[in-house]
Amino acid sequence: MQQILSSSSCNAWLDSAIRRIEADYQRSADTHLIPLPLPALAAQGIDLYMKDESTHPTGSLKHRLARSLFLYALCNGWVREGTTIVEASSGSTAVSEAYFARLLGLPFIAVMPRATSPEKIAQIAFYGASCHFVDHAAQVYEEARSLAERTGGHYMDQFTYAERATDWRGNNNIAESMFQQMARERHPVPTWIVVGAGTGGTSATIGRYLRYRCHDTQVCVADPEGSVFSAYHRTGDATLTAPGSRIEGIGRPRVEPSFIRTLVDRMIEVPNLDSVAAMHALSALLGRKVGPSTGTNFVGMLAVAQEMRAAGQQGSILSLLCDAGERYLPSYHDAAWVRNAFGDIGPAQRRIDALVAA
Repeated sequence: MQQILSSSSCNAWLDSAIRRIEADYQRSADTHLIPLPLPALAAQGIDLYMKDESTHPTGSLKHRLARSLFLYALCNGWVREGTTIVEASSGSTAVSEAYFARLLGLPFIAVMPRATSPEKIAQIAFYGASCHFVDHAAQVYEEARSLAERTGGHYMDQFTYAERATDWRGNNNIAESMFQQMARERHPVPTWIVVGAGTGGTSATIGRYLRYRCHDTQVCVADPEGSVFSAYHRTGDATLTAPGSRIEGIGRPRVEPSFIRTLVDRMIEVPNLDSVAAMHALSALLGRKVGPSTGTNFVGMLAVAQEMRAAGQQGSILSLLCDAGERYLPSYHDAAWVRNAFGDIGPAQRRIDALVAA
């Protein structure tokens, strides 16, 4: 049972916890906005950029989400001194939440499928967190909720709270940061912002910010093969399910509460081989390795760029470099692993390379 503390003790700990998170934020610089060197498109007035979220302390876009989820839970009174934090995640969210749990001296348990890679387990354990395994990915939600109840802890539930925990009006959220960094570019208000969706929190934050600031920018979600989000966006049927994505970090087998379909203007369904091929093409273009969800984003960017060019339209396209490719050296960046997991990447690689060079 969670220890009951006096009001003054609770307030003192809460004040200290929020100060520690805010101090951590103040120590962090903003992430870079990188122009992509694509001369053929640039000559036709189309500029592509990626915001490099891999430079956060925990190495991914999910660092922003974890910070927001902790502040949201603290300010709602759901997390107190000694509270065990539980999350359903085997990936970057668990890594980032483990970081903030350690910052606050709180126990953290990540509920994940038993098949999760040893590399991800090691990253989570690095921050002193525990891993709780289930047999199938679909079991993580209820098991995380049940585990939080059994331990007297708090289920952070990224899939429900991602869209509401972030201050979408401003406060240096990812959308406001993008527009500030674009201010002196030749097309400062982007035509498209292309993102993936795991929880849906990023597309919701960006979509709301665009409407609030009255920007004439559209949101495109690049959705990996096997994800349910494209079908849900098309039909509005929240009961739909799908096999689930094999591109780590994005796509879901069920419709998540944080995916707000009315904030997304366009969905592009991306085959797995195209995601991996684009990951390799972008890695070569930047001279550094990126992850597979960034490859999915890049496919979406190239698709809308080609449509703009065909229509004689000029403008800018923004997306996210979600995390660094070093996390995926034994998997998506290993040729044998890709061949066994997805098949022959050659045709997709030639197709993506042709689009990059066009």
